[in-house]
Amino acid sequence: MLTSSQLKSIPTVGSSGIIGSWIDAFQFVFHAKEIIEEGHRMYGSVFKVPLLDRWTVVVSGAEKINDLRKASVEELASIVMSEDVSMDYTFGRYIRIDPYHLDVVRGALTRNIGTCFADVQDEIKAAFRDNIPITEDWIEIPAYETILQIVCRASNRMFIGLPLCRNRDYIKLNINYTIEIFTFARIINILPTVLKIIGSAIFTPRRRAVAKAEKLLGQTIRERLHQEDVHGRHWPGKPNDLLSWLLDITHGDERRRTVKDLSTRVLSLNTAAIHTTSMTFTTALYALAAHPEYAETLRNEIESVIREEGCTKAAMGKMNQLDSFVKEAQRVYGTMGVFGMQRTTRKDFVFSDGTVVPAGYQIVVAALSTHTDEENYEDPLEFKPWRFSEMRQQEGEGIRHRMATPSLDFVFFGHGRPACPGRFFAVNELKALMSHVLLNFDVKMDKFPEPIWFSDAQRPNESGKVLFRKRVCTP
Repeated sequence: MLTSSQLKSIPTVGSSGIIGSWIDAFQFVFHAKEIIEEGHRMYGSVFKVPLLDRWTVVVSGAEKINDLRKASVEELASIVMSEDVSMDYTFGRYIRIDPYHLDVVRGALTRNIGTCFADVQDEIKAAFRDNIPITEDWIEIPAYETILQIVCRASNRMFIGLPLCRNRDYIKLNINYTIEIFTFARIINILPTVLKIIGSAIFTPRRRAVAKAEKLLGQTIRERLHQEDVHGRHWPGKPNDLLSWLLDITHGDERRRTVKDLSTRVLSLNTAAIHTTSMTFTTALYALAAHPEYAETLRNEIESVIREEGCTKAAMGKMNQLDSFVKEAQRVYGTMGVFGMQRTTRKDFVFSDGTVVPAGYQIVVAALSTHTDEENYEDPLEFKPWRFSEMRQQEGEGIRHRMATPSLDFVFFGHGRPACPGRFFAVNELKALMSHVLLNFDVKMDKFPEPIWFSDAQRPNESGKVLFRKRVCTP
């Protein structure tokens, strides 16, 4: 594993030699968290670590994160634009080079959250009713497995609408593909490039999943294309959902308006929505069940806001303590892993302190270190559910510290133009899910389940069980 002369000036965690760095790269698969913590402790804001197929430069601190935020697309490529990412081996190269579906998420989907919120809320109620019985006795629920079902239905009420969002085969496809493709990605990510190419060609679950998606979505897509041909773009009864917005943005481009391409886009967006929201909601639910003493405060806020605003997107925006609780759960218990804001240098990139990263190398933010840095947070390892809502009460801080608002000390959704385009939908959906739990159930568990680590990735413990019962109203 060779490095350029410029990269050699950046300190290394472990060995810089060819054989030693290969050994350290294998160690990283099993001890990524400890290695990054060691680098942050020893070298501070910049160092490098060897992975099996490349050197990765790791940075932290407001100055360097801000440098990444301000960088142009000519300087740094995000994970979507990068020519050297595992997306080509998982979701497919054409998804990366023509990510028009992300423009739909950034634009039409985000604009329509309020308009579609009642439908999403209705699906949340129906999905909970079908998956978690409301009983006066405590019942044990496999949290992650159940949450996948609920999140898939709630998201697809806005993506594809009724009745398909409740179709068992459609739900099974999206959940299974989400699990399979991210498992596949975790394995592919640690392999050298040549093995990525071979492995992806043989073992990718993408082709089989896309074929199933075409069968399930094909009739709906063809019917909508037919209605456009007969009545024009704004035909009577046209659904207001993601599929319609994909058709709107591709109007006049027959290359994009195929059953296969549109099915692939819907499937791809489902993987992102289900993966991120399910893991985040699982973490927040574990935090609530492990700390039931905070439930009453959250309920008081939710009920007060709903009395004023109704069960609307506007109401979600006013639930400051709930937003703080969910954000703090991610900061402390996390579902992100050690890295965030992955970029690839398109040309030599110079940080404001003069540090140079040559073209063709990966730069990542030490996300876990950022979220537990004493310079950013007082008592950083302690779970303080109102940490961010109290910050917002300080003078001049009223519009900051929301979960969906990128900041230099919280990089969960990224930063700058490449920040997660679906974060506003995700946060509103998360609040709606948590509100439903708090208003209808009591939940508890003995302790927060230990998260699962694989290489640099962290995910919630999928075997965790949460006890549910019908809410016992307090005076």
